[in-house]
Amino acid sequence: MEIRKIQVTGGSSYVLSLPKSWIRERNIQKNDPIGVVSQADGTLLITPNIQYDRTNKVKEFPLKDYPDPQMLLRSLIGAYISGFTVIKITSAGRIPPKVRQVVRKFTQMTIGQEVAEETDNSITLKDILNPSEMPFENTIRRMYVIVKAMHEDAVYALEQGKRELAEDVAARDTDIDRLHWLIHRQFSLIIDNPALSLRMNITPSMASTYYQISRIIERVGDHAVLIAESVLVLIDKGIDRSLIQKLSGLNAESLDVFYRSIQAVFSGSIVKANQIITDADELEPKYHQFGDTTRKMKAQEAIAVNQIVQSMHRITEYSSDIAEILINRMVAED
Repeated sequence: MEIRKIQVTGGSSYVLSLPKSWIRERNIQKNDPIGVVSQADGTLLITPNIQYDRTNKVKEFPLKDYPDPQMLLRSLIGAYISGFTVIKITSAGRIPPKVRQVVRKFTQMTIGQEVAEETDNSITLKDILNPSEMPFENTIRRMYVIVKAMHEDAVYALEQGKRELAEDVAARDTDIDRLHWLIHRQFSLIIDNPALSLRMNITPSMASTYYQISRIIERVGDHAVLIAESVLVLIDKGIDRSLIQKLSGLNAESLDVFYRSIQAVFSGSIVKANQIITDADELEPKYHQFGDTTRKMKAQEAIAVNQIVQSMHRITEYSSDIAEILINRMVAED
């Protein structure tokens, strides 16, 4: 580490000289603008790249190294999340139909990925989305709206005996995955390129917070799918209407805590974040009270009801997690 002393000029301006070798390596001239980014740990990141550079970042996947189509799909998703702007799939011979199906599935599962070129032995995918056009806040709000509707529809499907609605809830989980991967990708890009952080007007630490919250919302979506799957069992078996009403009421209370945790993301209130944790803890007895009810039920129905209750319980636990993340961030910024 090179140590340099702060100097004061004009009585009020603090000046730090930069290493001459660093200046020359980057061909920085007099009066050139330099970006300064404050990091969460108190350090400063200094960069000459103050404009987001869309220079292609290329990743190639030779099919000889990816014999399993599912292995290739997972790797494509990894390349997308890592921020590669050009992805190439190459083969010594003709690309098999199964691989082309995987590529089509990948473009449907992700946002901004399009086939730019396709031949008998290669496929080139390019990213057509400008990250700065998709603010983190908008994506988080969209994820919340979709997940909330999934949970509400799953319980409504139980109330009305609608199998098609329960099945549709599970199908919507893909939309949540796409948005979560987008946030993960943007976070990766910001870490790699501070200029994007400046362009999006968001600090890397805040981008990290949004990424953590998107992971939690994605998991809440997974529990909506688990509830919908259990609902399909109960629709076939049939359960007491009073029990359905209790489940519906508990779901509404769980979603209320979840809603307030998302609101706290944008309000920045430590008081509200702490209240969410308190309210989540106070709901604990309501989840446990279903144990006596399910002990009197047949095994398959009891398992389904327990899964629904456990998933609702997880909603409030995840809401507490969001509140804790916010408290940690706000305390660090105070």
